[in-house]
Amino acid sequence: MAPSAQGRQTVIVIGSGLAGLSAASAALRSSITDVVLLERAAKPGGNSIKASSGINGAPTRFQQQSSRDLAFFSDTVRSAGGRISQGEPNSARRKRLISLLTERSAAAVHFLADDIGVDLTVVAQLGGHTVPRTHRGAGKTPPGADIVSKLVAVLQKNNRFHLKTGCEVTKLLTRTSDTTTVVGVEYRFDNQLFSIAGPVVFATGGFAGDGDGMLARYRPDLASLPSTNEPRPGMHGLLTSAGAQVVDMDSVQVHPTGFVDPLAPNSHVKFLAAEMLRGEGGILLYKGKRFVNELGTREHVSSTIMGLEPSSGPSRQWDVQVLLDPGACVAAASHVAFYIWKGLLSRMKVSELDEATRETIREYSQAAAGKTSDVFGRVAFGHWVLAGGTEDNDKEVCVGWVTPVTHFTMGGVVINDKSEVMTSTLDANEETAIPGLWAAGEVTGGIHGDNRLGGSSLLECVVFGCIAGEQASAKAVVR
Repeated sequence: MAPSAQGRQTVIVIGSGLAGLSAASAALRSSITDVVLLERAAKPGGNSIKASSGINGAPTRFQQQSSRDLAFFSDTVRSAGGRISQGEPNSARRKRLISLLTERSAAAVHFLADDIGVDLTVVAQLGGHTVPRTHRGAGKTPPGADIVSKLVAVLQKNNRFHLKTGCEVTKLLTRTSDTTTVVGVEYRFDNQLFSIAGPVVFATGGFAGDGDGMLARYRPDLASLPSTNEPRPGMHGLLTSAGAQVVDMDSVQVHPTGFVDPLAPNSHVKFLAAEMLRGEGGILLYKGKRFVNELGTREHVSSTIMGLEPSSGPSRQWDVQVLLDPGACVAAASHVAFYIWKGLLSRMKVSELDEATRETIREYSQAAAGKTSDVFGRVAFGHWVLAGGTEDNDKEVCVGWVTPVTHFTMGGVVINDKSEVMTSTLDANEETAIPGLWAAGEVTGGIHGDNRLGGSSLLECVVFGCIAGEQASAKAVVR
């Protein structure tokens, strides 16, 4: 790679998901830094481009009662579970990261909306949240694809941004005189090795798709589950070889709803059935009956499903249905149209459903109308409109089969509030960072604990990606 023009310094970003793209955007705000973004896949976007529910933010101008949404921090801490309640300094450091995540969330949403031009005007309530705060657009493009494509387009207009795909990073380079300081990377492209110098931001994602590698090592009980992630190896080993500490590696999120494709029911890679389907009113059924509060945390809903009798096929799956009434279908119209086109959802009249399902609809409709209390404690019913009587018989619902899937890894390398990669643990009395190395996104750990709130993965990418890019750029300038 040729040196940057006019004496500019180079920031190296590894991974082109939203964390890497956010880091690149932040680094480019300095007029004297170039950014080289290395991506191992053929196209940019990573798993971020698949995100379908939205990005959290509070308080934002898009929320109807934004000034009243003061519970984002407490919702995140509660969702993180027991790992966050451990003693000092562990708990304090985790909460510091959560504070950054939640306090900068509104700015992250407004940055995407105002600077990048992303529509985030639709706000829904997902599982584990006490109020609606997950933002998406009103159009047909899912939020992950919309955010990533528009951010890439903005970056590519900058002649100081250099995207190189098909590049596999093989080594972190360190100083000859000080092997603890990272000064660049070695990477393979077209079967040749190259090197480039500069501060490094790692944004390579998690390992939920690495069933035969890291997942088998840290969570062998989940290695046989289908996944929403492509089967690519995790890259945490490059960071630990440089002295990085890891945390919460056994904390792997199983998303309760990955679509079972009727044409390929045993496919290991599943398409995510977005949580917003349930947030807008959708329900989950087992043998025609509800069995859980659909807006519980992902951990709770997934574990409840996995406590049911699994299907009898060759794959480790469960026979659960997601059902949306006409109101929920309209509220989630862009997603529903896409899923129907993919053959993952189908339309049926209420009269065509079995009696157990029709009885469940009658009971749920009563609760949604406020006439009874929901037996599973659900209090937010999205846009459900069915009344539960015979007048519903000719109305159409959308139905699909879903099963739990490995989706996200909460564990990763330890970082501090500057997104620096740490050689010290969360329990250490003093923090020690690896000079020249930052990380952001799913490759990091310590923020989400036992369970990540839906909508916080994209948020984490923007908040900590921007911090990492800013810090790396400042380091490049003073080199």
